[in-house]
Amino acid sequence: MKQKLLLLVCFIAGIGFSQAQGLPTNPEPGKCYVKCITKDSFKEVEETIQTYPAYTTLKVVPATYKTVEESVLVKEASKKFVYVPATYETVEVPYVKQESRTDLKVVPASFGNDSRTFEVYPQTSGWEYKILEDCPSVNKDDCVAACFVEYPAQSRDVGFTTLSSDASTNSVPVAEQTTSYKKRVIKTPARMDEIDIPAEYTTIKKRVIDTPASTTTNTIAAQYQTVTRTVLDKKGGITTWEEVECELLDPNVLPVYYELGSARLTGASKKTIDSTLLPILTDSNVSIEIMSHTDSRGNDDFNQSLSQQRANSVVNYLVSKGISRSRLTARGFGETKLRNRCSNGVDCSESQHQNNRRTEFRVISN
Repeated sequence: MKQKLLLLVCFIAGIGFSQAQGLPTNPEPGKCYVKCITKDSFKEVEETIQTYPAYTTLKVVPATYKTVEESVLVKEASKKFVYVPATYETVEVPYVKQESRTDLKVVPASFGNDSRTFEVYPQTSGWEYKILEDCPSVNKDDCVAACFVEYPAQSRDVGFTTLSSDASTNSVPVAEQTTSYKKRVIKTPARMDEIDIPAEYTTIKKRVIDTPASTTTNTIAAQYQTVTRTVLDKKGGITTWEEVECELLDPNVLPVYYELGSARLTGASKKTIDSTLLPILTDSNVSIEIMSHTDSRGNDDFNQSLSQQRANSVVNYLVSKGISRSRLTARGFGETKLRNRCSNGVDCSESQHQNNRRTEFRVISN
């Protein structure tokens, strides 16, 4: 707000020479510019300062314990395997001792009897001379008689053997011969039986925290003193002007997050910086101040150091993106600029503490 008032004053004081200084002659209402440098002016202000901080005295309430029983595993469950051998039985196995066959029986040839009449001498005839007996003549020729004799043919029966049937064979089947032998076969095969062995437990007694250690608090009020001091009212001199959105002149929350107790930026925080700050710095020549704050919990010096490191982390990341370091300012405020009453020793909710843990940015004059 002070910078906005400064710019408005600058507009009023410098309207006569706005063209010479590069300012628009007829600026639109609501426009803001940086780099307005006029003559320095000072004023005295009264300020109440804290001369002694408020603090809290603590009284420790020790933890209390209680005895509980707990069932614990003393032997894990397991398995064992038992071998069960195979069992056998005897069976009769038939087999062919001698295969069947077919024998051949010879049937000899059979014969019959027959006969045939043959003419062994043919029929003949002719004259035969026969001397008569008691021929009285001394000349035998006188006693010869001529007779025409015919002799029949002479025949003879000749017997012979005939073939009734030639030799042959008859098939004589011979049956196969069977028998058997004894054989031991598996009745039940061998196997492995799986037996579960249950886990074993025992009961133990142990002392556990019933109520954790705590503290009771007593807040001692802070002490204040009013002092008068001279402060710069207006910064003099005008160089160049850069138009910026007016709300960028006030602290704006930059939603970046860090690892617990660390100044290291998360990946999501880097994306937020890329989308929020880089466009402002790339599209203009303005400078930006990074301000980091913590809540009141923890050591004050540690919080101050951590906040400065976190602001530095944002600046270093922007430098790695090509932004000149001369345009960037990092300031850590620790827990000195709390937004609420949650100072040291004040009991606050997590959301109230979260409201104090923040990183802000604003546009500043070069």
